Amino acid sequence: MQLPILLLALISLLLAKEIKKPEQALSQIYPGAQVEVRNITLSKEQQEEVQRLSGVKMDTRLVSWYIVRKEGRILAYAYVDVHRVRTHPEVVLYTITPEGKLDVVEVLAFYEPLEYLPEEQWLKLFAGKHLAKDQIRLRRDIPNISGATLTARAITDNARKVLSLWQVVFAQR
Repeated sequence: MQLPILLLALISLLLAKEIKKPEQALSQIYPGAQVEVRNITLSKEQQEEVQRLSGVKMDTRLVSWYIVRKEGRILAYAYVDVHRVRTHPEVVLYTITPEGKLDVVEVLAFYEPLEYLPEEQWLKLFAGKHLAKDQIRLRRDIPNISGATLTARAITDNARKVLSLWQVVFAQR
């Protein structure tokens, strides 16, 4: 019997000796900001719209967003995506500006061999990408990582999914 990816990720997180928590990462990215967690249940129509926009399957309708505020103003929206790369999970934090552009992409936990872990410079290529203006496709908008294609594909595909989620949940209000 195969365990669902989220359960595997949670087990891995519990067994990990060091992991950066989303709140910790967000406080480093946005010093002095307050972070609010908002759990949202997508309607079936919203889930289908995210899949249509991103081309990525959504396994759940329950999503958790982090709203980052400073002095009452929203600085960013953040989403933590847990997905399998080859055989093990990775946990990636995506932050999005109030205008709907990717700001920061940071790997919080990585359980594949370290040679498949992307460099920070490669992750910075996502900054400023916007769903309406960029395809955000591996080998088109984002270069591949030689020797780590599966990691590059997972981060790139899920960047589209996260931007699509943001658009469906926050931009269409």
